[in-house]
Amino acid sequence: MVVIGTGLAGTRVAQRLGAGTVLIGEEEHTPYNRVLLAEVLAGRYGPDVIALPSPQGPVLRTRAVRVDRAERRVHCADGSVVPYGTLVLATGSNPVLPPLRGLFAPGARELPGGVHAFRTMDDCLALSAALTPGVRAVVIGGGLLGVSAARALAVRGAQVVLVQQAERLMERQLDPAASELVRRHLTDLGVEVHTECRVRGVGVTDGAVRRVELADGYLLDTDLTVLACGVRPRTGLAQAAGLDVRRGVVVDDLLRTSDPHIRAVGDCAEHAGRVYGLATPAVEQADTLAAALGHGPADGAAPRPYTGTRTLTRLTLPGPGPLDLAAFGDPEPRPDDDVVQLADATRGTYRKVVVRGGRLVGGVLLGELAAVGTLARAWETDDPLPDDDSPLLHLLSHPQALDFARPGETPTGGR
Repeated sequence: MVVIGTGLAGTRVAQRLGAGTVLIGEEEHTPYNRVLLAEVLAGRYGPDVIALPSPQGPVLRTRAVRVDRAERRVHCADGSVVPYGTLVLATGSNPVLPPLRGLFAPGARELPGGVHAFRTMDDCLALSAALTPGVRAVVIGGGLLGVSAARALAVRGAQVVLVQQAERLMERQLDPAASELVRRHLTDLGVEVHTECRVRGVGVTDGAVRRVELADGYLLDTDLTVLACGVRPRTGLAQAAGLDVRRGVVVDDLLRTSDPHIRAVGDCAEHAGRVYGLATPAVEQADTLAAALGHGPADGAAPRPYTGTRTLTRLTLPGPGPLDLAAFGDPEPRPDDDVVQLADATRGTYRKVVVRGGRLVGGVLLGELAAVGTLARAWETDDPLPDDDSPLLHLLSHPQALDFARPGETPTGGR
């Protein structure tokens, strides 16, 4: 077994497959949990704290440059050639670099000084090394990654401006009310937030970006510019090998690619037309693959096909003025949906659930997340909600009423 990629998905597969598995990764660092990079940037964790458990087999720290499907060999940048019986592609994703005027000089392939993507440990350490109290930082992108980066930089004492092209922060996960609370949280930390604001270009002085130009011509002075504009599946290796690639490497329910000897998992994989780019699907795909390759649960249960993941976005940012939020499903109601909202502006908490056809279809919770586990379980199982006369308010004020029994378990609530 050979696994290419030392992110969460690749390392998980290598751990599950055991000592006979070779793991290939181009980063010099010990495999780590990318989800927690913002905590490293904020100074809350050291890099060693977010390290993943080491796999039993060898880890080759080099870049895979070519897959020879006919000979079943992986050719690496250091000249090594690794034969495989089964190859697993867990190549992850690359940060999206926006087409900003002045970002790349003619013929240049490297970002100019002062500009950082926020995707790898090296990105995180470079940003951290450049941080001094009062340094000016512009974060481009107001999604989950941009919000996390902006907050981490502010906690470290930077003067932060966050620029988001969409009308609100984290627009893919949050409804307007929850997004406004996140905005207020950042503002309270000193972050200047601009939404519905497009960046047009950057100004370079002595090889480093010192200005960010907005579409209306306004200039932001900057010492550090962070690109948090999303990610794109890393499929070049698969495409060059002739595998079926659309947005990601196309896989079936057993994570098989168009080559029966090659599987794909994580950010680079496209299953049923969907690329997730999130941690939970990556772990579930890795576990499904390990089971399909004969490394299933200890109880000997037959491996189950991967049928997709119902994703829950969870963001926990401790420290001064902690921020804790969760979002799942579809938080935007249709005309016939039932909606319950509870908001406490003083405490900065917000809860909202959407019920459609007697089932929980989405929700957003911010602050005091005691209900999130039970609500998420009700959404994941897609079971009908209790049909008694209890008001929908109980979904939020008494979430224990939704403690559905799983197979083999005893009900613990008012089902």
